[in-house]
Amino acid sequence: MQIVVLDSHTLNPGDLSWEDLEALGPCAIYPRTPPELVVARAADAEIVLTNKVELSRETLLQLPRLRYIGVTATGYNIVDAAAARERGIAVANVPAYSTTSVTQMVFAHLLNLTLRIEYHAQTVAAGRWAASPDFAYWDFPLLDVAGQTMGIVGFGRIGQAVARVARALEMQVLVCDRSPQNKPGAGVAFVALEPLLRQSDVVTLHCPLTPQTQKLINRQTLAWMKPTAFLINTGRGGLVDEAALADALNAGRLAGAGLDVLSAEPPPADNPLLTARNCRITPHYAWATTAARRRLLAISVANVRAFLAGTPQNVVNG
Repeated sequence: MQIVVLDSHTLNPGDLSWEDLEALGPCAIYPRTPPELVVARAADAEIVLTNKVELSRETLLQLPRLRYIGVTATGYNIVDAAAARERGIAVANVPAYSTTSVTQMVFAHLLNLTLRIEYHAQTVAAGRWAASPDFAYWDFPLLDVAGQTMGIVGFGRIGQAVARVARALEMQVLVCDRSPQNKPGAGVAFVALEPLLRQSDVVTLHCPLTPQTQKLINRQTLAWMKPTAFLINTGRGGLVDEAALADALNAGRLAGAGLDVLSAEPPPADNPLLTARNCRITPHYAWATTAARRRLLAISVANVRAFLAGTPQNVVNG
């Protein structure tokens, strides 16, 4: 049972072990695979693991031995799941491995925006505090999140975890979700998108990227937000019209943004958000704490083991 990992570096740059996967059969593990080498490297594989390497219908047609695709992530849009199903290829993903890590990133961005932590730490490193006549200084109003309203768009596992932390920080929480089947809990209310955007002091995005949510945050919806509000996106870059967000930030129609995802990754140098006013961008690493990656690897291997045992789990194209 030949196993091929097409892009191991994304999940495991060298600090984790592949031994549990290697115990399941012969493995070829490639740190990265360019598009032109996918077919050659996976030609004899019955099992392929991928994180960001795309497996299109055209590619799958050239891999007659393939029986299983393990996506080492939650999102699986890199695989043509319908084409795989037609060919009898199971596609499995890894849900819920990074909930706590992504939740941390939401509040890391929020606290950086409200307290200007990055800016003030840089001024201290530059020697300003050592030369100051005062025991403390700050160059911007420092904002307390207690009593503020957080709007959460999407109320799956991560949205719910974010809500719990927000409530612990004494924030009010509004939620917009396409299927509000979950009980909101104390201090949480379900509303439509427009009132959520109009009433929230911070909006955080946790909905899937679909044709309906593509550029959900656009010129019209940004106009509904308070000019004092912050936008945080740790979901998918395509949820945001980046040119519209940059314009709103630069014009002062929005106070700031904290983004861990962009529509193209890595971004082109001319992405307008890279130079937008009070826009703080991290390189899509909310999911990548050591603990989260260890869970991701363990579940990926467990998925393969279950498939080999005839009891596949986390299959998304069944």
